[in-house]
Amino acid sequence: MKQLLIKDQVTIRKKVYHYIRQRILTGKIAPNQRLVETTIAREIGTSRTPIREALHNLEAEKLVKSIPRVGYVVESMSAEDLEQICELREVIEELALRRALEKAHNKLVKGLAKNVARQEEEIAKGNVGVYIELDTQFHEIIAQLSGSDRIFELVQGLRRHMLRYSLQANSFIDTVVRSMEGHRCILEAIEKGDADAAVQAIREHLGTAIKDIEQYVFNRNP
Repeated sequence: MKQLLIKDQVTIRKKVYHYIRQRILTGKIAPNQRLVETTIAREIGTSRTPIREALHNLEAEKLVKSIPRVGYVVESMSAEDLEQICELREVIEELALRRALEKAHNKLVKGLAKNVARQEEEIAKGNVGVYIELDTQFHEIIAQLSGSDRIFELVQGLRRHMLRYSLQANSFIDTVVRSMEGHRCILEAIEKGDADAAVQAIREHLGTAIKDIEQYVFNRNP
């Protein structure tokens, strides 16, 4: 880990927690890697207390696990966990989509169309890293326009957990192209105001994501 200088004692616990969490979600701390409190404390320049509290909270989120006589270890990634995340995303994002279509159809079309246009531009340039951020924005636009803070929070949380998987799969241009095509299908259904078709497009989009991740992360042939 690179050194993280934290001086504000009021927010130190939150900063340490978010710092470790983000590194786990982005794969900078690998699955099954042991997390040594003294080592992390030295690397980011703080005491062991906020580290211990952060690891305890991350355990509650099932991002790390405590093993007797070993300590904390980053949870491994599994196909079963991925499927559960996508099942939950399907339910939450369907609800978000239907609400957004009803409440802000024009804004939804405008926001998603602009996002997809940028996706196409960045993919043409080979900017896969930028695409991953645009992918996140695409789904968050729908959640935001649902008008529900709770839905938005859930969508963000599920996507952060899925990030551990999708970052690896989306380093391949063919998976990125398939993902973008899924977004385009969702947008086309939304432009027509066809909620059922848009929901089906989301389901197919998530299904494709699972297949790509299974192939590139878990080495399963499609």
